[in-house]
Amino acid sequence: MVKHVIVWTLKDEYSAQEKAEIKKGIKEGLEGLKGKVPGLEEIKVYTEGLASSNGDLMLDSTLTDEEALKGYAVHPAHVDVANNKVRPFVKQRSCFDMIV
Repeated sequence: MVKHVIVWTLKDEYSAQEKAEIKKGIKEGLEGLKGKVPGLEEIKVYTEGLASSNGDLMLDSTLTDEEALKGYAVHPAHVDVANNKVRPFVKQRSCFDMIV
């Protein structure tokens, strides 16, 4: 199994209300990929971090193996969500992938 974890920081230009709507869209879009992307076992987006967090939201996903992770990266449903619900609003992205 492979864990794919991402932490995003949204652009500063958005109000708290706009950020809440953006986070909702990202969560719905990414969690909606379950059952659509081969090898994607679990996917969860956390949008309510503690005040000590330095990111705005986090993706925690589990895939069957590294090949599934590679496939996820280029799967049309994932690319659509990334291009329309994530990338336009994000100023920073950190990723950590590991075998578990």
